[in-house]
Amino acid sequence: MPTGSGSTGLAGRELTFFRVFFVVAALWNFAGSLPGTIDSAGMFEREFGRALTDPVMVAVYRGAWVTSLLYAFGFLIVAVNPQRHTGIVVMGGLGKALFALNLLRMHLNGWTSDFAIVVIAGDVVFVAIFLLYFFRLKRLGVAII
Repeated sequence: MPTGSGSTGLAGRELTFFRVFFVVAALWNFAGSLPGTIDSAGMFEREFGRALTDPVMVAVYRGAWVTSLLYAFGFLIVAVNPQRHTGIVVMGGLGKALFALNLLRMHLNGWTSDFAIVVIAGDVVFVAIFLLYFFRLKRLGVAII
């Protein structure tokens, strides 16, 4: 199983592209998770267009943002060596895909503000590039997990 950046794996511009991409993915997560963790009620109001006042639900919502914060750190780890940390990308990609689907369902039911469209679209783009990443690794003979 090749894990380095030698001739049987990601190399050159492609390796640089994926390293930069995972830094951008981390920044995307930091952009949402930091304000969502620091001001959970405010982020909820921006996303859903209504106040979040129940302290238990604030704690639950904050916990979701802390999970997103952990994904951000995970994507930074992947950026160091994209071929080695594929499991982080599987978990982060599934998290993004499932979150985007759930948020889309909520948006279609009228439960979110239009701000949710930005989050959904961004996560869809990241999931698409994650799929490209896995496709490229597979074509290069790198084990995914």
